[in-house]
Amino acid sequence: MADVAIIVPTLRRPAGLERAIRSIFAQERVADRVSAIVVVDNDPTGSAAATVARLGEDSPWPLVYRHAPTPGVATARNAGLASTDAPLIAFLDDDEVASPRWLAALIEARETTDADVVFGPIAGRAPEAAPWLRPYLERFFGRAGPPATGLIAQPFGCGNSLMLRRTALPGEAPFGAASDHVGGEDDVLFAALRTRGGRFGWAADAWVEEFAPPHRATLRYTLTRAFAYGQGPSQAAAAERDWPAVLRWMVIGAGQAVVWGVMAAGLTLAASPRRADLYDRTARGIGKLFWMKGLEPRFYGARELARLDRSG
Repeated sequence: MADVAIIVPTLRRPAGLERAIRSIFAQERVADRVSAIVVVDNDPTGSAAATVARLGEDSPWPLVYRHAPTPGVATARNAGLASTDAPLIAFLDDDEVASPRWLAALIEARETTDADVVFGPIAGRAPEAAPWLRPYLERFFGRAGPPATGLIAQPFGCGNSLMLRRTALPGEAPFGAASDHVGGEDDVLFAALRTRGGRFGWAADAWVEEFAPPHRATLRYTLTRAFAYGQGPSQAAAAERDWPAVLRWMVIGAGQAVVWGVMAAGLTLAASPRRADLYDRTARGIGKLFWMKGLEPRFYGARELARLDRSG
């Protein structure tokens, strides 16, 4: 019963892509469940084609190459979905490495909980970061959840997840292209699923490691992301035209920015390693205040492609 397709979007990360794909090859107890591995190359030049062709020689399952030349995280995910009709869809990012029982644990958790989407834990890795900053960065890029498998109230991001296509991924392009450059395509998807009565699950044993590349393992990057995360509640309320809720989130954000900002200043003077966590909380508070359209940081799509072009 080959009913699971694994989708891996990628953009010019050949080493990371190979590491991710080979970790899929090493999956245990799922030999009869995987219908295909779909690699979606989001580089206009199709730079991943040769890597996928070479890896295909070692693959225990069909390894499908799909070129999605318009850069954008939502576009890449939609292109992957268009390349398979599997009823279950697993997502693994090209900076992640799956543990040997990753997929089996996701499948078991979905069958146990009957959830529409199941998420697994992520161990963040930032090996090149400064020692004082590394614990914060590894928490930032990681994902913690309940100690046991079961249903959960709040969803996480698409990386390291398994979705029931029929209920969680409706239509031909369930990920909104408006999120191509700023991210958050999964937040919109899961908010709509919750409105329809969807259920979210947690697979406590479905571990992956996420390796932060050097340009992301910096305070500048993570605080910009923290600011964007902070914008989320205010933006969601504004999208629903719930202006009292927008005002409430802005007041909360102002309080967080002041309280955490003062504490961060004190820890900075003391040169405490904990100051990074307070910077993060302060940035999230500021994001709730400055949530307006046009202020969203851009992390993906054309912005990331331009960064790669500059770095050679």
